[in-house]
Amino acid sequence: MNATRASGAPSPDAIVVGSGPNGLAAALTLARAGVSVAIYEGAPTAGGGCQTEELTLPGFHHDLCSTVHPLLAASPFFRDHPLPGVTLKASRVAFAHPLDHGRAAAAIGTVAETADLLGTDGEAYRRLLEPLAQEASAIVASVLAPLVRPPSHPLAMTRFGLRGVIPATVLARRFRGEPARALLAGLAAHSMQPLSAPGTSAFALVLGLLAHTVGWPVVEGGSARVIDAMLGELAAAGAGVQTGRWVHSLDDLPVSRMTLLDLSARAVAELLRDRVRSRYRAALRRFRYGPGACKVDWALDGPVPWMSEICREATTLHLGGTFEEILHSEAEVAAGRHPERPFCIAVQPCVADPTRAPDGQHTFYAYCHVPPGSPANMRERIERQVERFAPGFRERVLAHRTTTAIELERHNPNVVGGDLNCGAATLRQTLIRPVLSLDPYRTPDPRFYICSASAPPGGGVHGMCGVGAARSALRHLGL
Repeated sequence: MNATRASGAPSPDAIVVGSGPNGLAAALTLARAGVSVAIYEGAPTAGGGCQTEELTLPGFHHDLCSTVHPLLAASPFFRDHPLPGVTLKASRVAFAHPLDHGRAAAAIGTVAETADLLGTDGEAYRRLLEPLAQEASAIVASVLAPLVRPPSHPLAMTRFGLRGVIPATVLARRFRGEPARALLAGLAAHSMQPLSAPGTSAFALVLGLLAHTVGWPVVEGGSARVIDAMLGELAAAGAGVQTGRWVHSLDDLPVSRMTLLDLSARAVAELLRDRVRSRYRAALRRFRYGPGACKVDWALDGPVPWMSEICREATTLHLGGTFEEILHSEAEVAAGRHPERPFCIAVQPCVADPTRAPDGQHTFYAYCHVPPGSPANMRERIERQVERFAPGFRERVLAHRTTTAIELERHNPNVVGGDLNCGAATLRQTLIRPVLSLDPYRTPDPRFYICSASAPPGGGVHGMCGVGAARSALRHLGL
């Protein structure tokens, strides 16, 4: 099956450019089908955003980007092929949402257990989430597949879609109390879209049902363990990653039958400029990117002193106050402004995985959304939000490191403008990603495929963008 170079040395059947979780998932899918694979990565370390480093002090292990992995726990790719050495650790409280005066809402265990904490909104919460949680596997399988094709579970997806397509501002009308509305706002804001945007409810519902089914776990020892395990599987199949090899032109690559690109839509348009028609390149260039993120990592001498006890048991926290406050914060970002009281997603991984820091100490991070490509350092505003719900937090800080949106892109060019979703999560780009096509992975030149989060189903550590591209390549090349 191998091609041959002019020198007589065998060339791989397939090349994957980029070694994030999607690129490695594509390579593994091909290797398991008997295809020889070579992987090229420009950075000195494989993994894209799925890396772990001592960012602040020795012994404090921080994930560079992705830490909490409900999609990894639910992904068909990882579920069907468990990775050796990867242990998922989940806290009792999937996520918590502190409110003023020491109050908090939280997702705990089953839908019913969480509903019991929501008082008068408990029944409305149960009616909304319980039917979806019962069909979680069917919904997740369909959500993690291209939505331009008929879903494999049409009834379940119809029930989900009727609720998910509406803006979070409309879905919030089901609730009267501040805690339930705040829970919904925090979940919907993961979309990095204004809460008034169509489709933001889908983010809230998927993340909510995952909290009640697989939980919101972290990887013991750090997210880099996922990449290490995937690289080990590839090595066993005879494939490896060549790091420090930026691909600026297709001439930089050896001859192969197929090339899969774990690159942003913008980078694909540039790389294939001489291989595909201008109309397709223009469509890729019209692909929109969402807001950026400013992230702060801290090394702490102990746990975060949350006023609410339940917040001390949660791995993930949504900091932003009421539904109306988060609605305003995300609208400010969408308008190109930096909110004074930003909505923040915070993670304290040591709650579930104490190995991340020296005994008794903690790693902690929080990020907020900012306009695309922003150079702004939001640490002061983020810390004020943490202090709002955890007075005395600053006294626990041993060291910190801030990464602005523009610095996120410099580290990983796929994160255009600091967009952690690798493409705006608008309703249109959820259905049409990156271009309108029955096979969104395949480019007009059948030798090239897009396997990044610019392809369906989008951002997150689930590997399904890579799986979809690899299956497309195998199908079109008759392998």
